[in-house]
Amino acid sequence: MIRTLQPGQRCEVWIASSTGERELVYATDDILLEAPNWTVDGASLVLNGGGKLWTLDLAGRTISRIPLTGIPDLNNDHVLDPDGEHIFLSANDGHIYSAALAGGQATRITKDDGSFHFLHGVSPDGEELAYVSIEAGDFTQPGRLMTIPASGGTSSPISVDGHCDGPEYSPDGEWLYFNTEAFTSRPGHAQLARVRPAGGSGVNNNDAERLLESDTVDWFPHLSPNGRLASYIRFPSGTQGHPADLPVDVVLVSTDDWTTPLHTWPLFGGQGTLNVNSWSPDSRRFACVAYPITDSPKD
Repeated sequence: MIRTLQPGQRCEVWIASSTGERELVYATDDILLEAPNWTVDGASLVLNGGGKLWTLDLAGRTISRIPLTGIPDLNNDHVLDPDGEHIFLSANDGHIYSAALAGGQATRITKDDGSFHFLHGVSPDGEELAYVSIEAGDFTQPGRLMTIPASGGTSSPISVDGHCDGPEYSPDGEWLYFNTEAFTSRPGHAQLARVRPAGGSGVNNNDAERLLESDTVDWFPHLSPNGRLASYIRFPSGTQGHPADLPVDVVLVSTDDWTTPLHTWPLFGGQGTLNVNSWSPDSRRFACVAYPITDSPKD
C-alpha cells in the first residue's frame, strides 16, 4: 500500500540537532515522503515516496527521483550500504533488494520462503542484514528478528518472545537495537531493547536487554555513527503498532542513559517519521518527517 497525503495535509522534512535545535529543510503538499537516510557524504537525504526512491539535496532543497528498475513499489524500510554507493530496500512484494544509489537495475536478496521481509539494519562491514519476518504477510502474526547475508542465502532467526520490529546494528556490530513487546502483556506496548546478533535461546528473554521502562509505546531506536547518542519515536500510551497521523514525540537520548531524554520534539506523524536510521555522518544531526494537517497539532 502506498501512502498519500490527506486533504489539507503536508509533508515536512526536519533536521534536529544534538544540541536541541531543529530546522525545516523541505515541505510539500504533493507527495508523502518517509523514512530519511543520510548519505555518507553528508550532502543528501534518501527517502521513499509514492512507491519510489528520492534524494533530497540539502544545499539546494530540491528532490529528485532515483531511477530504479526491476523492483516493485517500495515501502519505508531502506538502509544505506556502508560503501556509500548502494542501498538495501524493502518492496511491497515482501522482498529485500539491493541497488546502486545512482539508480539502475535492482537485485533481489531474499527467497520465497513464505514470509514478508522488512529490512531495518545492515552490519558495519556491509556483510549482513537484519530484518523482520512476518509469516505469510499476516500482520496479526508477530514479527520475528532475522539476519541474512547481504549477498543473499540462508536466513538465521534471533529468538526473542513477542512481536519485534526495527532491528538495527550498533556501530561496532556487537548489538542489534530494536523494539519489542516481549516485556509486557499489554497489547501493543512496545519497549526498546537490544540483543546480540548471534542470538540465543531467547527463553524468558534472557538474551534481550531492556533499555528503559516507560508507559509510552516506544519504537525504532537509531544510534548515531559514533554510538554516543540515539533517537527514537514515542507513541502515546495504548497505541497498537506504529500508525500514522498521531501526536508523537521524537526523542534524543545518550546511549549511557536511555531513561533521561536530552531533547524531545513533539510533532504530528508516526508511520514514516523515523522508521530507519537518519543520523548524519558526523553524529551531530538526524532527520525526521512530520505530516501536519490543517487545524491539527503540527509540533
